[in-house]
Amino acid sequence: MSMMNAALVESFDEPPHLRSVPVPRAEAGQELVDVLAVGISHATRGAAAGRHYTSARSLPVLAGIDAVVQKANGDLAFVMSPGSGTLAERIAVDPKDLVPVPRGADPAVVAATMNAALSSWVALRARVHFEPGQTVLVIGATGNAGSSAVRIAKHLGAARVVAAGRNRERLDALLAKGADELVPLTSDEAATAVAYATAAAEIDVVLDYVWGPPAEQAMQAILSARTEHTRILDWVQVGGTGGMSITLGGHTLRHNALRISGSGFGSVIIEDADLPGLSAALASGLVDVRPHIVPLADVEKAWAHVDRPGERTVIVP
Repeated sequence: MSMMNAALVESFDEPPHLRSVPVPRAEAGQELVDVLAVGISHATRGAAAGRHYTSARSLPVLAGIDAVVQKANGDLAFVMSPGSGTLAERIAVDPKDLVPVPRGADPAVVAATMNAALSSWVALRARVHFEPGQTVLVIGATGNAGSSAVRIAKHLGAARVVAAGRNRERLDALLAKGADELVPLTSDEAATAVAYATAAAEIDVVLDYVWGPPAEQAMQAILSARTEHTRILDWVQVGGTGGMSITLGGHTLRHNALRISGSGFGSVIIEDADLPGLSAALASGLVDVRPHIVPLADVEKAWAHVDRPGERTVIVP
């Protein structure tokens, strides 16, 4: 029996461990591919800790929710596999799930940027009816996913992008990366509300990576300042760094054309998202998240590493 190295989640209270496991067999309709790079995103860590909605219900399971892989013919591809895992030397996949990656692309760069970029790309392409010329507000714009969202919104034709975030240095840097206006998020709630009302009252789409009480405050500020209450405002929840629940009064919904949705695994028809287009854009350098490369043999060290701003840990076999 052929064996390979893999990172197994054996307990939600521990990091994945390096183990020797049998090379999987390709079932009917599957093919074996070589794993080249796996990005260790917040979602990947959350799934391995049992805190993500894609977390496995029984253990052990392979860590990793996505990967850049190489097919037998040498072609590169990206695959999402949140249920069965990806952190191994080889995995069995359904060819229909493979997203082409341009030949010559750096697998580590694609692995570092794809997860950060997916949330906003999928939300705008497949979750809401975004059209070029509309305006976008990104709340939580100073994280990797949020800063990627600013670039992607502009790339997809947003006429105006407003970036809201707490890290002032990273927020200011977004002006050179597609942001037209900034909303500094501070402990002064009144000043933050004025900033939202000034910059985002007539926005079309909100990509919200924060949620929780900060989202409640942002909604109140924006909707109170809105003049066209019949104009649809698509508020898309794509992250929960500020909390996983909000309180929303019914009068807010009755008085505004507010449409709230979530975007993630299970809520979109992924074929509508044009992921090959995203893959090509990332391979050409659209998003500048730097890979911090760690070998699979050091998976526990990789899990302990804290990414710096603009950095993503990537594990390679």
